[in-house]
Amino acid sequence: MTENEIAKLVVDAAIKVHSKLGPGLLESVYEVVLAKELERRGLIIMRQVSVPIQYEDLSFDEGFRADILVEGKVILELKSVEQLAKVHQKQLFTYLKLADKRLGLLLNFGADLMKEGIKRIANGMEEHT
Repeated sequence: MTENEIAKLVVDAAIKVHSKLGPGLLESVYEVVLAKELERRGLIIMRQVSVPIQYEDLSFDEGFRADILVEGKVILELKSVEQLAKVHQKQLFTYLKLADKRLGLLLNFGADLMKEGIKRIANGMEEHT
């Protein structure tokens, strides 16, 4: 399954979760429910995945944790805020670079409509879906 195929399934699942639970709950609630919804769709997920820093022959574990990794390919960073900030995008891009992944989705469950709360972040791949 490609990153783009995974992303389409994730977006569909996120919209379903958002429509059932509504906006504004704690991020941890959305993480648990979204993870289960993705598993129901047959996807392999990992939650709170450690993202170490690699520099030459050194490795640093600075406590970076990606919220959800889907199929070992797509990183999901969940938020529940009124509006996404540039720092949220930088956070996800950092995870993508350090984990050597090509695609991440920033999902803001605080948005009134889920489609307004989705930001696609690419690391060396085409921006289209």
